[in-house]
Amino acid sequence: MYRQKGKRLLDITTVGLSLFITLPVIILLTLVVGLNYAGNPFFTQIRTGQYGRLFRLVKFRTMTNQCDANGKLLADSLRLTLIGRWLRQTSLDELPQLWNIIRGDMSLIGPRPLLPDYWPLYTPEQRRRHNIRPGLTGWAQVNGRNGISWEEKFTLDNWYINHLTFALDLRILWETVKIILTRQDSLRSQQTPMPRFTGTITDT
Repeated sequence: MYRQKGKRLLDITTVGLSLFITLPVIILLTLVVGLNYAGNPFFTQIRTGQYGRLFRLVKFRTMTNQCDANGKLLADSLRLTLIGRWLRQTSLDELPQLWNIIRGDMSLIGPRPLLPDYWPLYTPEQRRRHNIRPGLTGWAQVNGRNGISWEEKFTLDNWYINHLTFALDLRILWETVKIILTRQDSLRSQQTPMPRFTGTITDT
């Protein structure tokens, strides 16, 4: 029952109640980030959602679009601005994804939404992570995030799917709040970004 209806109810209720705090912050950051990025405060990117459906994920912009002499984007570390670094360190760059949750593209808790390029690279077991809506935070995020391998992430994602309960979701929410408030690195390890997923080597 919780998986089918309760989880969505938790999403809408939590986001709705939090708007008293988050909406003024989102409005303020939209103005500040817009001034720093030539009037364009948001970064959008196509991601893979539940059952492989594509959707447009929204975040606050944290990098410029600077290119080299050949028109190729510079490395992320060179395009990341001071305000962008602060947004990532505080996880405030993720706030616009509340809109994705309201729309039903995402849930508060679930496997993080990844690039569509990864879809054909998953093993059948890894693809199970898409049986539920992707999340703003999740079991893998509170258990290492960028400090663990892709295979470990996918194992944690599927463990969450197998054990999904209201109590587990509350635990993940609480762990996420603790990580943000104590400024731990497991949710915001931006200094060591994950490399692109290129598939899992399996024995034949």
